[in-house]
Amino acid sequence: MKKPPRIRWHAVVFLAPAVLVYSTVMIFPLFNTLVLALYTRIDQERVFIGIDNYRRLFTEPVWADQFWNALANNFWFFVIHMLVQNPIGIALAAILSHPRLRFAALYRSAIFIPAILSFVIVGFAWKLILSPIWGVTPSLLDAVGLKFLFAPWLGKEEYALTTLALISVWQFVGIPMMLIYAALLSIPEEILQSGEIDGITGASAFWKIKLPLILPSIGIISILTFVGNFNAFDLVYAAQGALAGPNFSTDLLGTFMYRTFFGFQLQLGDPHMGSAVASAMFAIILVGVCIYLFGIQTRLRRYQM
Repeated sequence: MKKPPRIRWHAVVFLAPAVLVYSTVMIFPLFNTLVLALYTRIDQERVFIGIDNYRRLFTEPVWADQFWNALANNFWFFVIHMLVQNPIGIALAAILSHPRLRFAALYRSAIFIPAILSFVIVGFAWKLILSPIWGVTPSLLDAVGLKFLFAPWLGKEEYALTTLALISVWQFVGIPMMLIYAALLSIPEEILQSGEIDGITGASAFWKIKLPLILPSIGIISILTFVGNFNAFDLVYAAQGALAGPNFSTDLLGTFMYRTFFGFQLQLGDPHMGSAVASAMFAIILVGVCIYLFGIQTRLRRYQM
């Protein structure tokens, strides 16, 4: 007779605190937000209205214009990080992993330091640096004869979002660099030596041997970039304020949700519509992660096999 499986109480004891904390700070707030989006407040009473808040968010001009504008800005913010930050991070990791490079540890530390700085510090610092009145950028460009290139990049609608995205790239390029650097160091030396015997060295070794082996790490970096960018809020708020000026040109889903939920200036806060925006953000991120897990990651595994 087969004995029933024993309950491993030691595993339950060790996992219970983590599950409790995670449920308290993540699962319960998320569930509460999803539920809150299904209600509205009428005459100081909470009334169930189903998905009507989502209908208003996606179709009524007063909400839809801001939502689709913020969503489009978020996609552009993400695209810049994917096309600029991650390739630069991969290139830096490839350079700094070269065994003959001197002071590589110093360079890695210098590049990674901005990633640990506060968003508030970075936002206000770059706002001062790029200021046309008291910033140092006009003087620096003038010193090299390029002052004609200067413009109030944070004050023009066509430049502001791209400028903030590049500032974010400067701050966080150290993260993909370190992740790729660790992946490159984990490549067995025997594989590289076998490539050298076949005449694959230098840049060819990176493209033909190292890059295929670090594709899973690049995939992880891509999904982390996606999630991080669609949760972005702090840098825009620190540099441009809750109104994400000029004329909402730097408005992201995070700043839009903040204004909707808490209110700002003449706009009254509406927790129910704010929860609808937050739920929409969660759905977008969830879809992106699922596409990665069930699409891209599966193909990467097949490629490795």
